[in-house]
Amino acid sequence: MSTEPSALPTLHGRRGAVLRPAEERDVPALAAIRATPEVRRWWRGGPDLAAEVAGDLADADTRVYAIEYEGRVVGQIQWYAEEDPEYRHAGIDVYLDPAVHGRGLGTDAVRTLARHLIEDHGHHRLVIDPAADNAAAIACYRRVGFRPVGVLRAYERGADGRWHDGLLMDLLAADLT
Repeated sequence: MSTEPSALPTLHGRRGAVLRPAEERDVPALAAIRATPEVRRWWRGGPDLAAEVAGDLADADTRVYAIEYEGRVVGQIQWYAEEDPEYRHAGIDVYLDPAVHGRGLGTDAVRTLARHLIEDHGHHRLVIDPAADNAAAIACYRRVGFRPVGVLRAYERGADGRWHDGLLMDLLAADLT
């Protein structure tokens, strides 16, 4: 199931985060955020981050939102769905400009999207998979109600060429805070 960006609703968080369908005009701002050391550490990427962001927007299986705060693009949040009725769930990925870290915007954005996926799309379970040593992301997701499920050993290759663990977390609809 693919949802055209224009068909995605704009979502408003309770702490000022606005999630709106990402557009081609957002690519430079999102690529610049991805290029910051604090974000690139976790999201990595090749030499052309603008092409990678544009690729995210073109992916028919992923719904991509730009996160705005006070009229400025400050990050990206996206979701995908497993539609097999026996395993149905949605997954979330997010990054935020380090200039706005510590304001609760990540929590606001994740909570806003989680509520939308549960209430408007009928998902009973959501997953997210931060790096196991990304303490700030894990704390953010816990505030929304995500719980650790287990460590995904040697889950992703880091910029150093070595394999690093990930943490699988999930949230059931009743756990949303």
